[in-house]
Amino acid sequence: MQQALKNLPESPGVYQYFDHNGKLLYIGKAKNLKKRIRSYFRINPEVMPAPGLGSRIHRMISQTARVETILTQNESDALLLENSLIKQLRPRYNILLRDDKTYPYIYIDLSEPFPRFEITRKVVKGKHIKYFGPFPTGAKAVLSSIYDLVPLVQKKGCLKSKKACLFHQIGRCAAPCEGKIDSKDYSHLVNEAFSYIHNKKRLITALKKKMSFYAESLRFEEAAEIRDRIEAIGKIEEHSSADLARLEDLDIFVAEHDGDNGVIVRLFMREGKIVSSSHTFFIPHDDIQIQEVYRQAILEFYKSDTPFMAKEVLVGHNIDDATELSDLLSIRVGKRICITAPQRGIKKRVIKLGIQNATELLKQQKKAPRSNILELVGEIAGLPHPPERVEIFDNSHLMGKACVGAMVVYSNGKWDKKSYRHYNLDAKDEYGQMRELLSRRIASFDDSPPPDLWIIDGGETLRQLAKTLLEEAGVSIPVASIAKEKIDAKAHRAKGAAKDIIHTEEGALALPPGDTRLQWFQRLRDEAHRFAISFHKKKRLKEEKEISLLKARGIGPAKVKRLLDYFGSFEAIRRADTKTLCGILSEKDAKTLSEYIKNIPHSHVINKHNS
Repeated sequence: MQQALKNLPESPGVYQYFDHNGKLLYIGKAKNLKKRIRSYFRINPEVMPAPGLGSRIHRMISQTARVETILTQNESDALLLENSLIKQLRPRYNILLRDDKTYPYIYIDLSEPFPRFEITRKVVKGKHIKYFGPFPTGAKAVLSSIYDLVPLVQKKGCLKSKKACLFHQIGRCAAPCEGKIDSKDYSHLVNEAFSYIHNKKRLITALKKKMSFYAESLRFEEAAEIRDRIEAIGKIEEHSSADLARLEDLDIFVAEHDGDNGVIVRLFMREGKIVSSSHTFFIPHDDIQIQEVYRQAILEFYKSDTPFMAKEVLVGHNIDDATELSDLLSIRVGKRICITAPQRGIKKRVIKLGIQNATELLKQQKKAPRSNILELVGEIAGLPHPPERVEIFDNSHLMGKACVGAMVVYSNGKWDKKSYRHYNLDAKDEYGQMRELLSRRIASFDDSPPPDLWIIDGGETLRQLAKTLLEEAGVSIPVASIAKEKIDAKAHRAKGAAKDIIHTEEGALALPPGDTRLQWFQRLRDEAHRFAISFHKKKRLKEEKEISLLKARGIGPAKVKRLLDYFGSFEAIRRADTKTLCGILSEKDAKTLSEYIKNIPHSHVINKHNS
């Protein structure tokens, strides 16, 4: 270690600290690796933490047994590599932000004679594309409301028709398809829509008027739909007090913490008005490096396919890496981006507004009841903090048939059902199925970052499988598993007193049935099991229905198996001609089957691999 510290390169790059067990502790970047890393250590007469370090960093350096470096050509490359590695490897001592969302934008292509508004999360090609947003919430509600209030072309295919449709008859389209409006007058309608997008109060007022009309007309379902839209649009935060006199686009990032919690607030100003905002909580360390938070938040938010970003990004604190971050973002989005920390004037007032919002969010977070169970689970699983996001895996099959896998997600103390996933699996045994299931989840880490904890429904063997797959992928996630206690080689399932065993890196835990930690693991395991079973039953019913279609014509199980082995799917059997079927079945069976399949609806024949 001492020799390694003496021979460090003086180049830009990324450094990683590992403990005696090879566990990754921290990832950082530096313009001069030797200068940065040596600042943490005193190496004479022996290696120890440098004086003056905060408690967290002192503890981390005390645990460091090995330092590894990766050289880069410049500091911008080091920034990018650091961000990517932190996201993938999730080191113990780095501040970890979880914000993998891509927010939607509303856009319109003004080069078209009769343009329509659409929603996108990626750049749309075109010289005259105008974007509105981002919209952390309410994008769909805004779009639906615009088409309700302004008689624009309602559907993409409308202009291909030469005859006005029902939308014109009910007053929701001006019918350019029949020439009832020219492009000049249509542009006035587009400008009216612009005014609704820019002025949410005006939009909500118009919607309330429409809701009242529906209610008075006893059209309660339509009134309820408008009510829900108003609620969604109302969540798009506006702060008119911070409007600028000049039409300017700004993105504002402010990071604050109170020791227990931290929050990054984003405000989006378009044409001088703050049109929306979002925020992400994080768990700060006692020696928080606020620059780490800004680096991660900015690099995570702006990707190469982000539809629009302001030319100027305001931040709440001075950032040493501002120039490198600016250069990197400029390359990503193809235009010059400037990152500044304003010290005075109207832009400083906007920063103060961000700080005010962050402070209020931290107050609300402190008042919210905290779950002690998550802290206890974090201790069991060897986490440095309570888990915010947990993924739980289970698989299901019936004697190797209808093999499926399931992943459920527990995030911020509740089920995140939008993130649930099920998988069709090819492997026939449970070990192979779990390998296939976890491998497919690992392959999706680039699009959906790793969680804080994995829980596997199974014993230590499956937990070790998960750890091996993660290590092979270079990803660091704690893994726990939960399995039934074995008595005489059989799972013990005493009603009301299920003796489940929790397996972690620290070993096996046999907690009493009333222990809240065990009950938490059981609840998560049971939800994964429920989700897997429901998908398994659905798939099995489809396959049984398909088989019955053949068996009903005198084609027995052996012939069904022969057909599936040859063709691979029922859809392929349906497409086969009589001559091909004769190669597998007798001429009589082939003709009977061919004639029968021709006369059944296409929807009855389902490809089992697409279920």
